[in-house]
Amino acid sequence: MAKINKIFSNILRLLAVAATVVAIVFMVTSHDSAQVLNLTFTAKYSYTPAFKFFVVGEAIAGGYTVISILLSFKTLFWRIIVFLDMVATVLLASSISAALAIAQVGKKGSAHAGWLPVCGQVPHFCDRVTVALLAGFAAAVIYFVILLCSLYAVL
Repeated sequence: MAKINKIFSNILRLLAVAATVVAIVFMVTSHDSAQVLNLTFTAKYSYTPAFKFFVVGEAIAGGYTVISILLSFKTLFWRIIVFLDMVATVLLASSISAALAIAQVGKKGSAHAGWLPVCGQVPHFCDRVTVALLAGFAAAVIYFVILLCSLYAVL
């Protein structure tokens, strides 16, 4: 049973790496420009701290996942792997939450703050950010399942 759990966990970890890589690639390559009243308006992920946090969080979780796949064959590291699985899950959840909040403001604007939506002017940027957020959400869900598998293996 433990061998099946380890195989299932490693398959989930590979899926999580794939999701984080997709999220990073789409977020980092998201940029678009629009001209409004003869002024060029450029949208990039690096202009928003929440999107930077999203990329860094995804990169840390993806890097940890690769290391944890390599360490999963060593039985001495199981306690630290369970703890770090929890940290990675929380990091992914917090980074996707921050990025989703900013993406919502970009898509819908905020009438109370006087912020206008920008997705009508830079749709290519918003489409790529949407794909990145979907992949990041998938990574967070996969990591939650990994955490449950790790806890099940420990208990």
